[in-house]
Amino acid sequence: MPIIGKALGKTLGCALSLSALSALPQSAQAQSIADFYRENAINLIIGFPVGGGYDIYGRLVSRHMGKHIPGNPKMVPQNMIGAGGMKAANFMYGVAPKDGTTLGIIPDTAPSEELLGTNGVAYVSKNFNWVGRISASTNVQVLWATSGVKTIADAQAKESVQGGSGPMAPAVIYPKLLNALGGTKFKMVTGYGGAAESCLAMEKGEIDGCLLAWSTVKAAKRDWLEQKKASIVVQWGSTRHPELPDIPTMVELGKTAEDKAILELYASATEIGKSIVAPPGVTKDRITALRRGFDAMLKDPDYLEEVKRLSLDFEPLSGEKLQAYVEELSKTPANVLAKAKQVRDN
Repeated sequence: MPIIGKALGKTLGCALSLSALSALPQSAQAQSIADFYRENAINLIIGFPVGGGYDIYGRLVSRHMGKHIPGNPKMVPQNMIGAGGMKAANFMYGVAPKDGTTLGIIPDTAPSEELLGTNGVAYVSKNFNWVGRISASTNVQVLWATSGVKTIADAQAKESVQGGSGPMAPAVIYPKLLNALGGTKFKMVTGYGGAAESCLAMEKGEIDGCLLAWSTVKAAKRDWLEQKKASIVVQWGSTRHPELPDIPTMVELGKTAEDKAILELYASATEIGKSIVAPPGVTKDRITALRRGFDAMLKDPDYLEEVKRLSLDFEPLSGEKLQAYVEELSKTPANVLAKAKQVRDN
């Protein structure tokens, strides 16, 4: 073969090799998923204090999820407290490394706070990579027996006094919304330190009812229901909890399609629940590995045994379904958002 022909052959062969290499996924060219996570731990940022509900779920995940990710990375829980979890959400969006080594558990209200224009929000919820929901956040409205309110129909016919911490707390906003859009007659009293303090006031007869997580009721206050000391009249979500099939959701009680859309926006906190996000910009192959590791963890007997031992709710959702839910929520019409703000602020 002439020299020019040989040189051309070498050039074409080199070009073909480079073309074939460029066709491979970037991670295959540089480093496999397993190799990457074998060398790197995953930091799990928990936007809430140690010992609370989010923290309990976060540390549970940190003990089990890593062994289901290629390379079996160690997961290190780290609490980042501030602004009701918004500090962690902003960090995850704008500061956290975008390489799959940092995951976060952010507030269940993160998408609705963004859509409602809450001050301090510096993220776009649909742009997070949603890895999966550990469990929904089902809250219920509990009414003490002496109130005479045992059903939602009673709550629509008779005034009852409910306790909450401040004007922007869910324990105050949710009943207020339902008064405007669902015909209830809840009267709000604020100044309580939180759910535990409000519910203690209810037991003492200071108020008629309080908002409490269903997981807390069944784990620590089951005697309320078994001994008929109290009743649950509404669950603050859009889907009835499997263990509460006869209790209506807030969304069901909306009188018009617009009312239901407004209530759905606020009920989204229940659907988001205790969820894990990765920052925007993480490569698809690493997000897929993280999501599949999360899914596998949910079937792990050791994980399930610990969920049972801790009396935790188990209502998980895949990352793909969670992502789709957040993206659909982001399409909430402007007129619904405007009325939602108006109802909340009145």
